[in-house]
Amino acid sequence: MSSILVLPGDGIGPEIVEQALRVLSAAEQRFDLNVELDQALVGGAAYDAEGDPLPESTLAKARAADAILFGAIGGPKWDTIERDKRPERGLLRLRSSLGLFANLRPAILFPQLADASSLKPEVVSGLDILIVRELTGGIYFGQPRGIKEENGERVGFNTYVYSESEMKRIARVAFDLAMQRGKRVCSVDKANVLEVTELWKEVVTEEAKAYPEIELSHMYVDNAAMQLVRAPKQFDVIVTGNLFGDILSDEAAMLTGSIGMLPSASLDENRKGLYEPCHGSAPDIAGQGIANPLATIMSLAMLMRYSLQRGDVADAIESAVEKVLDQGLRTADIYTEGTRKVSTGEMGAAVAEALSHG
Repeated sequence: MSSILVLPGDGIGPEIVEQALRVLSAAEQRFDLNVELDQALVGGAAYDAEGDPLPESTLAKARAADAILFGAIGGPKWDTIERDKRPERGLLRLRSSLGLFANLRPAILFPQLADASSLKPEVVSGLDILIVRELTGGIYFGQPRGIKEENGERVGFNTYVYSESEMKRIARVAFDLAMQRGKRVCSVDKANVLEVTELWKEVVTEEAKAYPEIELSHMYVDNAAMQLVRAPKQFDVIVTGNLFGDILSDEAAMLTGSIGMLPSASLDENRKGLYEPCHGSAPDIAGQGIANPLATIMSLAMLMRYSLQRGDVADAIESAVEKVLDQGLRTADIYTEGTRKVSTGEMGAAVAEALSHG
């Protein structure tokens, strides 16, 4: 039996996770899955209940689970509380505590949504990029950090630091995944300015020698940002650090028509992972039944593929999503004239129905 910890979180998190669990239920019936579910608080909801965005009880359950299905966290309600207690700090601590160093963010444009992208269809049609982002190092975790008084004014500071071992392991993840795809890796850095990424470039180049079939290229992050909107199909796998990966993956999200379509996986050395949509908690639309659950549903597919080793179930879930899009169903964020606008629950029900009928 496999165990999945469900962390709905804040904002639209509970709504979209509910639909993913509806799809999971359909998958259990069709594939005779044996999955044990548990649930816990995280983020703002956990702070409100227990004064901590990542309670020890939640962390203990996360450590015990085979995989984690995560919704979203945060919102203006918690913007003014002390920094270490904000919802986002809970997620950072969770990633760090579990050693979830490899963040996989696919940017795939479903052909049914070509018109929803802000770019011309001919530029994005057939898009299939995988961004591999290092998740537990870099400037988000480097020390020292803080805000202090200096010469009569406030000064903010952060430290951008990576060890060679951190660089090597994320490079290997990118190369291994590229071997299953188009065998092309673009390493993104700022080696002309930042010494830490100069070392990054050297280490990635050295690691590539163990993968002679991989075509490795390097690109400065500013150029990469431009190329993603100029000619995105030139990329297969992009590997980069925490900060650059955060920015580029959100940019890539908009190539697909909506950030509501993009799933992600955060994996440890043994492929245990946390799976979540790339979008945030969207508190402005929470409770209205208009959020897009497809990124969360496809995050469930990634969970099946990477942590539970059930590629057959993952393929079936993704096929069900395509079938529903073929039927013309759209939530508000991907709606275009001539399609049918549906609610969060209607979209989830449609995917579950499509999955049930193969």
